[in-house]
Amino acid sequence: MRRWVKQLSEERGGVTPQPKALTPEQQRIQELEARCERLEREKSILKKATALLMSDEMNRTR
Repeated sequence: MRRWVKQLSEERGGVTPQPKALTPEQQRIQELEARCERLEREKSILKKATALLMSDEMNRTR
C-alpha cells in the first residue's frame, strides 16, 4: 500500500514511474530498448557533427 501511495504522489509531482522487468526476457527487452535509444542519440549527434563539418568545409573552399 505504501508503494502505491508513493507512486501516486510521484506521478502527481510529474515523475513518470519506471516499470521493473518481471522476467529475464522483459529485462533483456528493456536493456535492448535502452541501447537502441542511446544509439539513436549517438547517430543524431554524428549527423549534426557531419553537417557542421561539411558546412565549414564548404565555407573554406569559397
